[in-house]
Amino acid sequence: MEGLPNSRGGPHAWPCRSVLCRGCVEPVIFLANFALVLQGPVTTQYLWHRFSADLGYNGTRDRGSCSNRSVDPTAQEVETLTSHWTLYMNVGGYLVGLFSSTLLGAWSDCVGRRPLLVLASLGLLLQTVLSIFVVQLQLHVGYFVLGRILCALLGDFSGILAAGFASVADVSSSRTRTIRMALLEACIGVAGMLASLVGGHWLQAQGYANPFWLALALLIAMTLYAAFCFGETVKEPTPTRLFTLRHHRSVVQLFVTQAPEKSRKHLALYSLAIFVVITVHLGAQDILTLYELSTPLCWDSRLIGYGSAAQQLPYLTSLLGLWLLQHCLADTWVAEIGLAFNVMGMVVFAFATITPLMFTGYGLLFLSLVVTPIIRAKLSRLVRRSEQGALFSAVACVNALAMLTASGIFNSLYPATLNFMKGFPFLLGAGLLFIPAALIGILERANHCPEFEQFSQSP
Repeated sequence: MEGLPNSRGGPHAWPCRSVLCRGCVEPVIFLANFALVLQGPVTTQYLWHRFSADLGYNGTRDRGSCSNRSVDPTAQEVETLTSHWTLYMNVGGYLVGLFSSTLLGAWSDCVGRRPLLVLASLGLLLQTVLSIFVVQLQLHVGYFVLGRILCALLGDFSGILAAGFASVADVSSSRTRTIRMALLEACIGVAGMLASLVGGHWLQAQGYANPFWLALALLIAMTLYAAFCFGETVKEPTPTRLFTLRHHRSVVQLFVTQAPEKSRKHLALYSLAIFVVITVHLGAQDILTLYELSTPLCWDSRLIGYGSAAQQLPYLTSLLGLWLLQHCLADTWVAEIGLAFNVMGMVVFAFATITPLMFTGYGLLFLSLVVTPIIRAKLSRLVRRSEQGALFSAVACVNALAMLTASGIFNSLYPATLNFMKGFPFLLGAGLLFIPAALIGILERANHCPEFEQFSQSP
């Protein structure tokens, strides 16, 4: 697919000028994550409600029922169905995303970041429209899966993140890149926190449909911003075919092309580290709402909103912590501290049976998200400026693989362990986090090589 022609028949599909500053991608990231976080817990609770109605379960989860620790077979079946349909949605989207994220991210190195932002925004928009149809018309919940797949075909949130981080790498220096990427992740956190607070109260007051309508309005605004206001960061966009193996080859060449040996080795091992971190983070995120809905916690939509907001708060506290700790510690030590707090939070979740203990676990995660911007910044310094889009499409592919793995492990393990230890998936996540901790420490010992700096600045 060639770049779309302009009014004079030229090759450029997207205007080079914008009404805002070059590379100002934060509004896109903020609005996209606000819409996603607004819909996520609402979708889980809607599935719970639909399956409860279908199976004749009253689903009240009042304090009296919570005090009864005996297993309710119907409630357990509702939990299992909700977990499995969450798994189907995620697997469908992530399998398609493995193909689309690598294709579109490398494509953006040629045509610019704006086309990818617009396509991914349209995908999120389409998914939300289908979700509204399911809720309003009581369609089969399988349409949630269809919406997820269509969204993944157009890039999904992974495509927005790939274009966002690549645009930051395009305009930032090696010295400021870590904090710029942490700032971008803080936008994700602030949006998620606000969306969680709004969604929880709104769902309790007015039902399931209105949060989806708000998400639709925000995604329309985001699409218009991406198309007409975002300042392109690729200096000389060139029209390039979309469906060609060249884009996938450019991603593979990051890992196999002859270059300073350690840079490619570090690229692979840092990718493994971020894969494990994202797997644990998203796996826990997938089951937390279901964990809180069911006995013994039995949270209502208001408490789930507070919990989701607390879950997003580390994006902001991690930015502040990173900025402060960088004055006295190397990035590697900051990442190790963040992983330690992440492990502690997971262990607390595993044994939480009362609300204060759950919020203690959320509090321990306050530095848990310093790890991913540090690893992304380290990865971006290992490749040339002309390879940033291919790099972050590879990271998006790693992200999609991590999402797929997280859904497969945590959403399958959670119903399987309900009878002997409900919090076992959180203990597994805590154990897995020792892998990136070891990798980051080992790689740092071999990381002081002058040729890396010269290589990362080459065109």
